[in-house]
Amino acid sequence: MRHLILFDIDGTLVSGGPAKLAFQEAMMEVYGATGPVGGYVFSGKTDPQIARGLLDATGMDPREIEAGFEALWEAYLGGLAARLGDAPMDLLAGVGELMVTLQTDPDVALGLVTGNILPGARLKLESVGFGVGDDGHFIVGGYGSDHEMRDHLPGIAMERARRHWEVDFSRDRIWVVGDTPLDVQCGLHHGVRTLAVATGNYSVDELEATGAHVVVPDFRDLAQTTEILLNG
Repeated sequence: MRHLILFDIDGTLVSGGPAKLAFQEAMMEVYGATGPVGGYVFSGKTDPQIARGLLDATGMDPREIEAGFEALWEAYLGGLAARLGDAPMDLLAGVGELMVTLQTDPDVALGLVTGNILPGARLKLESVGFGVGDDGHFIVGGYGSDHEMRDHLPGIAMERARRHWEVDFSRDRIWVVGDTPLDVQCGLHHGVRTLAVATGNYSVDELEATGAHVVVPDFRDLAQTTEILLNG
């Protein structure tokens, strides 16, 4: 096993779904406020970072925000699970074929680097047929439930990968794949390769300006994407 590929979820593998609505409902239930959701940039941030940023904008005491997190995640996950049955996430073009190709390659280890808390990541990906954990497509990961700041998450995922596969992956064979400048930033922070895909809220030009090693418009070209990740 030589390659470790760490994927973001929202905007990279999937889109749509009821997560934002479930999140807002949970915030109202727990805190009685959602903050300025309409003007807030969610892309690339962790779930705790999003909740804290929205509630900070209301002037809420930071201690009150922190104290409500456990109840917030419980309410959010319950709402997300209830809604995903009727409104699953949408798998982005080319992702299914890419995952089949990578998962069946014995030289490739797959994982996640996502701002989602782990149970939320699992629910979202299970709604499109992907598993998370020992028997899933993505065995290891770094999640918003591990650390509030995304720059820490690749290191967490890399250490879990090292322990799970007992392989010290070379950093030039580790990729962080995502659709936002913060995905690129966290990969560069750890000195690994970065692949940005313009399937979220940022254009190819905007992602190229981040210093990503490679930028692609989407994953429709399977041969191109696999060539980048395995030989780039």
